[in-house]
Amino acid sequence: PGTDLEVTGIDFLKSQNSRLHHTDAYHMESLVVRRGQAFQLQLSFNRELKAADKLVLCFGIGKRPMKIRWTLISLNPRREQDLSEWQISIIKNSGKECLLSVISSPRATVGRYTLNVKTGTNIYKPKNSAVYLLFNPWCEADVVFLADEAQRKEYVLNDTGYIYVGSAYNIYGRPWNFGQFEEFVLDACMYLLDKSKLKLSNRTDPVFVSRAMSALVNANDDRGVLLGNWSGNYSNGTSPTDWIGSVSILQKYYKTKQPVCYGQCWVFSGVLTTVMRCLGIPSRCVTNFSSAHDTEENLRVDIYLNELGEKLNSISLDSIWNFHVWNDVWMKRMDLPAGFDGWQAIDSTPQELSQGIFQCGPCPLKAIRDGDVYLPFDSKFLYAEVNADKVYWVVKNVNGRDKYIRISTETQGIGINISTKAVGQNKREDITAQYKYPEGSREERKAMQKASSFIRPSGMVPRARFASTLPMGHMASEPRVLHEAVSKTGLQLEITNTEALYPGNPLELAITVKTSTPGSWTINLAGSCQLQSYTGKVEASLGYVKETIKLEGKSEMQVPLKIAADEYMKTLALVEDEVFILITAIAEVQGTDEKLTKETTMSFEYPPITVQMPETAKLNEDFSCAFIFKNKLNVSLDNCKLLVEGLGIFKKSVFDEGHVKPGRIIKSEIICTPTRLGEKKIIAKLISTQIKGISAEKAITITE
Repeated sequence: PGTDLEVTGIDFLKSQNSRLHHTDAYHMESLVVRRGQAFQLQLSFNRELKAADKLVLCFGIGKRPMKIRWTLISLNPRREQDLSEWQISIIKNSGKECLLSVISSPRATVGRYTLNVKTGTNIYKPKNSAVYLLFNPWCEADVVFLADEAQRKEYVLNDTGYIYVGSAYNIYGRPWNFGQFEEFVLDACMYLLDKSKLKLSNRTDPVFVSRAMSALVNANDDRGVLLGNWSGNYSNGTSPTDWIGSVSILQKYYKTKQPVCYGQCWVFSGVLTTVMRCLGIPSRCVTNFSSAHDTEENLRVDIYLNELGEKLNSISLDSIWNFHVWNDVWMKRMDLPAGFDGWQAIDSTPQELSQGIFQCGPCPLKAIRDGDVYLPFDSKFLYAEVNADKVYWVVKNVNGRDKYIRISTETQGIGINISTKAVGQNKREDITAQYKYPEGSREERKAMQKASSFIRPSGMVPRARFASTLPMGHMASEPRVLHEAVSKTGLQLEITNTEALYPGNPLELAITVKTSTPGSWTINLAGSCQLQSYTGKVEASLGYVKETIKLEGKSEMQVPLKIAADEYMKTLALVEDEVFILITAIAEVQGTDEKLTKETTMSFEYPPITVQMPETAKLNEDFSCAFIFKNKLNVSLDNCKLLVEGLGIFKKSVFDEGHVKPGRIIKSEIICTPTRLGEKKIIAKLISTQIKGISAEKAITITE
């Protein structure tokens, strides 16, 4: 019957397939395709393929691929529909060449497959037989389908972006390189999938995959990617503020298989966005300002102040972080009742155990918004982060014993200005309305009542570490007051800075006290200034003001609070984290029981880094990029390092700039060779002993 049919070669048609599958940016030798969508393979034989010849393509995944577990897919173009939901057909058969089309199931296991071709008794194993199969947001039958092309470009394909940090009324975007297409990043994600111990059948489902990755991006439990550290001492690793993207973290992890040191929330979130986008699950970094980190799931955070208005660190078990960053991922929730598809929150910062390990989510944003806190996963925890109340207590010393006096409850101070990068634009989008109804609206009250019926009500006892040993006095449990009592005096407090807050200059602050109703009012004011890290931990108390003010009717008075540079510069140099200025004021009106607290967080201001380079450049042709920084501050910046990275242009580089005295200008130059087309971004960051937060970016368009 002539010669046996043998395969002599396979062309994976990589450039055409990857263009159609939106995978052409992956830095991979192998073919990368998305599930539920056709790709083509060109087979070469030793002779013409005839009708009687046997031909089977076998795609296997895992250690022991088996048909019964759908981990071995055998496709025969001559046989009708395959049970696995994969499809194969011959498009063109001429001479010794045969062009095949393969469509994987939109529910296929995601990961690295190996392809073998059987022709009768012969088995052909191509030299590079790996085919990577990813989730497909372009495919309507895939549960991660995202209908809007601009959103797919942003949430799946954009490899740069911003992570929003700062404080609620002083928000800035920290540029971040996600770099999901860079060398070894997809390999690192495949390693994590294998490490997750997920059954291959669960690797079809983004709910399982995103939950597993929220656990694996932190090193707790499973020696995952990043080790968290909030201690302020990062000497045997990289300080969390020094990263400018995920690439070097994932590459180092893949190379060493050891946790990388160190991360804090925005680093965990940036890396998780990279992993999700790399696997094809639409994802975004989400920043919650004034985020409640509550150990009891009781919807309340207690803040203790001394009589000067200084926040006391040591007492509270719970805390309010200036900001906390987690992720949203887009998917249908087939495991839940109808109506919970769309964005789901996941969080890889290790804070609280969920089913015994540090993982969080996915939890539908709709469940958080509607107070459906019984739905999986971790909805109570996420609900509290955006909805808790702030209760202020003053600790007064009465006859040698501490007495706790409740001064106010703030129902609207937590979970504000929830932020992510806007689609297709370099600006912030406020997504608070996707997480909660407008404060005080009927829907919000309904959601709050529903949530409260599942979350233990706390009553109004202070939850200090040693409060249980103290006489409580008349502190009966009170119902939650939604509306503050109507004020007799119309007392208001405002906190401002009267000069720019440059490190090395005095901090010129002011507290304005206002009354608005007829009468003479005597007001005791205490105001303090402290430095705190973003997790709300007080690093230093810098100074305070204590005054008694008299106001008549509708009037106001400004009380200055000035902190000399020497009071805080030492702390700035000692603390390895970026710090914020916290101003807290307490006002009590004599002869009434009116008390008011107000706190504001401000950030230091810094001189800029200037990036100089052309607006466009040609592929594979060198151009020069210069970074210029002038120290306009009154203080010397020690151990300056300039970190720069441009995806598709140059690898991350570090320039040691040494000590930069006031007035000194530094200029560093890099010669770049762009390797990819389109708009690319260059990120620069300057770090020193004193300041951590100066960054800049510039875009360049690369043409053919």
